[in-house]
Amino acid sequence: MVKISEFQIKDVVNVADGKRLGNIGDIEINLSTGKIEAVVISGSGRVLGIFGKENEVVIPWKNIIKIGQDVILVRYKGIEAQLHEEAEV
Repeated sequence: MVKISEFQIKDVVNVADGKRLGNIGDIEINLSTGKIEAVVISGSGRVLGIFGKENEVVIPWKNIIKIGQDVILVRYKGIEAQLHEEAEV
């Protein structure tokens, strides 16, 4: 079992390019099933949650590969890669 507070301090790393995405700021829970649907990684640039712009990264639970002692490994394609794939179709 993992507490949310322990979950939030782990670094989230994208296995596609090895980049650190940030830390989990929130989770999305399906109230009907009680299951976690996604984790939300808060972007930087806000002060006390009110000043500046924040970009959130939403990682579906199925894209979490491994939850380790210090890091969470995820499979994530950035918005640029998603737009490029859509343009090719």
